[in-house]
Amino acid sequence: MNIIPVILSGGTGTRLWPLSRKSFPKQYLDILKKYNYSLLQQTYKRLEGIDRLDKPIIVCNSEHRFIVAEQFREINYCPKSIILEPFGKNTCPAITIASLEALSFQDDPILLILSADHEIKNREKFQEMIIKASKFAENGNIVTFGVPPTTPETGYGYIECGKGIDLLSNDAKYIKKFIEKPSYEVASSFLEDKKYLWNSGIFIAKAKVLISEIKKFSPKVYNSCIQTFKNKYSDLDFQRLTNRDFEKCPNISFDLAIMERTAKGIVLPLDAGWSDVGSWKSLWEISDKDSHGNVLNGKVILKDSENCYLSSEERLIVGIGLNNLLIIETNDATLISDKRKSQVIKEIVPLLNKKGYQEGETHKKVYRPWGSYTSIEEDSTWKIKKIIVNPYSSLSLQMHKYRSEHWIVVSGKAKVQIGNNIKNLVENESIYISSRTKHRLSNPGENPLILIEVQSGTYVGEDDIIRFEDNYGRKDKI
Repeated sequence: MNIIPVILSGGTGTRLWPLSRKSFPKQYLDILKKYNYSLLQQTYKRLEGIDRLDKPIIVCNSEHRFIVAEQFREINYCPKSIILEPFGKNTCPAITIASLEALSFQDDPILLILSADHEIKNREKFQEMIIKASKFAENGNIVTFGVPPTTPETGYGYIECGKGIDLLSNDAKYIKKFIEKPSYEVASSFLEDKKYLWNSGIFIAKAKVLISEIKKFSPKVYNSCIQTFKNKYSDLDFQRLTNRDFEKCPNISFDLAIMERTAKGIVLPLDAGWSDVGSWKSLWEISDKDSHGNVLNGKVILKDSENCYLSSEERLIVGIGLNNLLIIETNDATLISDKRKSQVIKEIVPLLNKKGYQEGETHKKVYRPWGSYTSIEEDSTWKIKKIIVNPYSSLSLQMHKYRSEHWIVVSGKAKVQIGNNIKNLVENESIYISSRTKHRLSNPGENPLILIEVQSGTYVGEDDIIRFEDNYGRKDKI
């Protein structure tokens, strides 16, 4: 029986702002540095070598579809399916849709359901526990992993273990109760009682068992997902869910909808260096530190300081006499926080959005299927961008109503179509495109194309674009 990984990649990672944002969440970042892979890439790569492992099913937000496809291309894997949610509806609908998708490929595979943004240090131990859990799953159980707590963590959910199971291992326990993010005092008492484990959010079960339990305990989720799955459609290499169908799905977690009700749920202890990388504090805990307990990334100089996390994306950070501080600098925002308050950071993002600060959700660097662009400077009637076009990639054939553009090549080769005319540009050459003119930018070479774009006009918003042709099937305005 094959094991199909189901990777849930729809989160926004607000507790790791300003590095993680809605436009490019933490699961797509190389946030741990030491692996040279994003958290999403690590999630699948740590499974390499498991017997009967199949290609993964990915569930992600439609906004991130090209990021997911590109990151799997970088590690030379092609997912079995990439399912696009138009918006988040929590884990139960995502798992239901993924289970239905898996059953369209195989009769009744075992599904290994994973979050895309976790870290697990001991790969060998993790794989060993997956094989162990799969044997329980073959007998009709829904298995989750519980992590023995090492600190009174208030940002995690907990599992209270019940009686043991003698089927295959004395380590397996029935689940007595789930506890959501307790107070510090309650979490401290859990630390002393061995029957409480951190809830990892990892599940292993046969697809038909999952569907059966969802139908039994959450019929609204089941019925709405059946309809949503029926009306999904292919969009290039993606499976797109319709807004109208998916919005009818209840917004509920798999824990709450199923695991707290089913009699098939069991928990296995996972002691493999697990972390949900859910806050700057947890990231500090799992990162390599200097002799004073500091984690330093980028251009950072620190003196007489202890237990800090400092990260610089562009500017030099100098710290003197610091203790237990977070300082995170990006090209458009800086966070300074007591490390012990890292869970509160998620409350800042809604405040930024309420005040109209675009830094709450978007980076200056924006990723597109053909490459990326970075906004350097702008005003109401002009904007300057750095554009990077991947080798052998093209932007859409497009037109702007309100702005003109001036392109200056700084590296690589550019193929520019203006109307019916085509011109090739090299380094230090430039070209002007007036408003209301059809045009297209392509990179015909094997190296990245880098150019500076100067926009000017009465309106320079990103929605001033009319597409005529597009290699990536984009019908939206971005």
